[in-house]
Amino acid sequence: MLGRSVIEVANLRKAYGSTVAVDDASFEVREGEIFGLIGPNGAGKTTTMECVEGIRRPDGGRITVLGLEPYKSPYELQHRIGVQLQQAQLQKRIKVWEAVDLWSSLYPRPLDGDELLEQLGLADKRGAWFMTLSGGQKQRLFIALALINDPEVVFLDELTTGLDPQARRKIWSLVTGIRDRGKTVFLTTHLMEEAERLCDRVAIIEHGRVIEIDAPTALVEQHCPERSVVFTADASPPAGLDSIEGIESVSVEGFTYRLEGRGEDFVTRVIHHLSASDIHVRDLRTVLPTLEDVFLKLTGHGIRD
Repeated sequence: MLGRSVIEVANLRKAYGSTVAVDDASFEVREGEIFGLIGPNGAGKTTTMECVEGIRRPDGGRITVLGLEPYKSPYELQHRIGVQLQQAQLQKRIKVWEAVDLWSSLYPRPLDGDELLEQLGLADKRGAWFMTLSGGQKQRLFIALALINDPEVVFLDELTTGLDPQARRKIWSLVTGIRDRGKTVFLTTHLMEEAERLCDRVAIIEHGRVIEIDAPTALVEQHCPERSVVFTADASPPAGLDSIEGIESVSVEGFTYRLEGRGEDFVTRVIHHLSASDIHVRDLRTVLPTLEDVFLKLTGHGIRD
């Protein structure tokens, strides 16, 4: 069960000249959850996160993190949060252990750096230069640096952008591990699959405005209740397909049929109908909507790179 609110954002506004990056955004992040701020590049995700972290000063609205206002209490807050920035970099010839040792020296009660590297699969890279690490190894190092002070809240900005699928999934496992250790995670991403896999709740932001907030499954159920069943039959079209409860459309291409409808039991009803019709089905698959379908429906365009 999710706990108290640890981040509260109310009517946040941030502009750069005539360009409004964040426009009246409001949301809360609860203790013990992975909360995602999702949307296309340029939607205002990073600016919002940097205002919450205290890196940027908002033009309007109110922000509290762990009961503190980030821009007014940065030094008090920095010992309680961990931050991984989108454009994070280190000196090319700094060694992994040196980076961890340097970050550890900034806090009064840091975690054991070697133990942290072991947990993140970087023990064998302890003596390696930063420039020799792969993309996934660099991201794991940045996670280590964000966790070195044992923070209550961890901020992760576009953590897996540019990583290959294998490295991305390894990072996903690390993020869920952070949550499982009792931490709160606030992340941004423009990858809908990442948000759907990781987040307990998401806020969709577009043109600086939060347009929807809920659990990914709840958003899918609310905005994209459609279900599809695609099957291939050996014989002529089964009779009565258009009479199945919840059916909205039937399309045929050769001996392949696509049935679209609504309702949690729609797929079950289709299967029962095919069984009762004694139709030999060679292939059958279901097509369920995803968070990306919700995003496309709400914003009306594809995800921008």
